[in-house]
This record gives sequence, C-alpha cells and structure tokens, in this order.
Amino acid sequence: MAYLPRLKEEYRSRVISALTEEFGYKNIMQVPKLEKIVVSRGVGAAVSDKKLVDYAVEELTKITGQKAVATISKKDVASFKLRKGMPIGAKVTLRGEKMYEFLDRLVTSALPRVRDFSGIKSDGFDGRGNYNLGVTEQIIFPEINIDKVNKIAGFDITFVTSAETDKEAKSLLAELGLPFKKN
Repeated sequence: MAYLPRLKEEYRSRVISALTEEFGYKNIMQVPKLEKIVVSRGVGAAVSDKKLVDYAVEELTKITGQKAVATISKKDVASFKLRKGMPIGAKVTLRGEKMYEFLDRLVTSALPRVRDFSGIKSDGFDGRGNYNLGVTEQIIFPEINIDKVNKIAGFDITFVTSAETDKEAKSLLAELGLPFKKN
C-alpha cells in the first residue's frame, strides 16, 4: 500500500464528515479542502548582499522538504536601490502529500516551540477562504540548526483553501489541527 500522510487520512476519515455536519453540505465535493500552502520570505537586505537570498532558499528548502525558488523584483524602486529582475526573496509552493506533511510538522512540532505560545490569531483571513500566518523566527522548526543560522528572520505561510467563506476555511483549518486563539 502506498504511503498516506497522517493528516490526509484524518481529513478523509473525520474532517469531511465533521464539516458536512456543521455546514450541511449535500455533496462530498462541496466540502472545502486545503489546496496548497505557500511559504514565502522576503529578504530586504538582498539588495546589497546576494548571498542572503541563497541562505533563504536553503532554509526554506530544509523547512519544507521541497526545493525553494528565489523571487525576483517586478519593477525598479529607486528609494530602495532596487532594480527590476533582482532576487529579493524566496518561496515554495507545497501541494499534495508534502503539503500535509509540512502542516503536520507545523502543528505538532514547530508552533509549540514558539515562546509564550497561546494559539494563532484568527484575523488572517482574506475574505475568500485563504489564511495568512506570519512566523517571526525560522528556528522554531527542528530542521534548522541554531548554530548555523546567520540571521534570525521570519516568513509568511499562506493556506489556500477551496472554501467559499472565511468561516468555512477557519473550521477546516481548525479541524486539521491549527490552534486558533479562543476569543
């Protein structure tokens, strides 16, 4: 039998029925699902030092388990000494089994390592069922060796779902294990 990530199995066995019960879906295809997770990191100091983008790509590759790519500036900004086509960040888009594996590691090992952690804020929804989460330090992930980090930096994690509303998306992400703060 082929390998199936723990959260994917849980989605199929428990989350679909829980969301159907909560929102009254008539068809299993109406149940929202997690489509992709985008992990991105801007490196503002990369204008003066190109090696910083390489470090960011390397760290995101270690964290996600998939090769990250450098992001390129789209236009010139004179006040930042930025030219069109310069590398200014890194990103990786996770789908399928790697997406579920990353979410599992985020929920079970990375978020509990955040200092004074009491849950994630629920105001990061965009109105279309997508959720944005900012992580302040990359060292919360066990894949990153603290001694080899040249600069502590944060990154953004975007959860793209097929949900129509923010309420449906929040229920989906909460069922998948994201620890939202209780208001």
